[in-house]
Amino acid sequence: MSAFTVIDPATGTKHAQYPAATDAEVEAGLTAAQATYQDWSRTTTVAERAALAKRLAELFVERKDKLAAIINREMGKPLAQAAGEAEFSGSIAAAFAEHAEEWLADEDLEVADGLRTFFRYQGLGVVLGIMPWNYPYYQVARFAIPNIILGNTVIVRHASQCPESALALEELFRDAGFPDGAYVNLFATHQQISDIIADDRIQGVSLTGSEQVGAIVAEQAGRALKKCVLELGGADVFIVLDTDDLDQAVRKAVMGRMGNTGQSCNGSKRIVVLDKHFDEFSEKFKAAIAGQSYDNGDFGPMSSDSATKFLKGQVQGAIDQGAEILVGNNEPQGNVFTPTVITNITPAMDVYSEELFGPVAQLYKVSSDEEAIKLANSSPYGLGSVVICDDHERAERVGNQLDVGMVFIGAYDLSGADVPFGGVKKSGYGRELGKVGMLEFANKKLFRFAK
Repeated sequence: MSAFTVIDPATGTKHAQYPAATDAEVEAGLTAAQATYQDWSRTTTVAERAALAKRLAELFVERKDKLAAIINREMGKPLAQAAGEAEFSGSIAAAFAEHAEEWLADEDLEVADGLRTFFRYQGLGVVLGIMPWNYPYYQVARFAIPNIILGNTVIVRHASQCPESALALEELFRDAGFPDGAYVNLFATHQQISDIIADDRIQGVSLTGSEQVGAIVAEQAGRALKKCVLELGGADVFIVLDTDDLDQAVRKAVMGRMGNTGQSCNGSKRIVVLDKHFDEFSEKFKAAIAGQSYDNGDFGPMSSDSATKFLKGQVQGAIDQGAEILVGNNEPQGNVFTPTVITNITPAMDVYSEELFGPVAQLYKVSSDEEAIKLANSSPYGLGSVVICDDHERAERVGNQLDVGMVFIGAYDLSGADVPFGGVKKSGYGRELGKVGMLEFANKKLFRFAK
């Protein structure tokens, strides 16, 4: 089998195969990216590069149906969700195009000696992006667009099951007017990725992926003295404290768990409910999860046979160790995994500290805010969280004590094209999106003027 293969997870049909890059193709990609950085990136303005990003935003929307069909075939995302991902990627391009000049403006510094002093934000050079399959457009957009506007050039190594979306993205950037070498797609092997990271032309690495791969990439980047941004796994909590609208809390919890068929790093994987609401919430949540329909497009298949097998093994391990299934049967039909709720989970169980990447929710009952915080912080991950509470001051106090990178109060995934994204602990480090994300791979160049 070729290294980059499109296999429809809904049917098992193999649609296309693409060979891995040759060493000569890798070298050509590095050469083009470096040449474009030294020429085009240094001779164009932020405004000129932002104008191309504005056109890119339009192309994402114009081609959303074609783009949606590609990732529906590659990783099983329902068409409506896939089109929405393409549109949101366009929103990211539009947001960076709109704000780039403001976010990259010189920053004056007040210094003791009174000399004129400021930071100027410029590109570093060529940055490598190693991208995942679960959001084939969005993840690339939030990495590549701000870096190119900043003045970097990018090499993208997409997930091996996403070659056609990788090629579609490269075409989008080219059709928007970016020159060859600004955005380079490479079907690189694992060994070639290691060689690329070590190459002196590479100035940074951004990875979205698993904890295990993140550790490998961080080690390789560290040996080569390259900056690294990592967005890894998550076991986000959805904490329900006091609310007068439990039905709304249930709807938001279902959204948090079932979005992208539960295959989101910041999906609400652990549903934690205060005991006074637990029984009522549990019954309504179980009914809502059980009512999710594959035929109606509420969720899609798991992304691959291996993903289905791995999740099935995790759930079976939890059952064997004493957990209880409230909804579901752990008997997937092909890659269609019945939405599932498990409970009676204890810290001694493997699943207590694992990430469940699929439509499986863990349901916990707690007796206090303090117990909810302790449970939330017991995870090795620290990406995001949701706190449902009508008293927003109380919700903020709870959120302040969570070891996470993001706290959403009142709803799941209050994200935006200009809102920073990232986590702590084993969920990685660094941020994407917004001004802080745009500056991750910036040369914060200091200027000082003598009197």
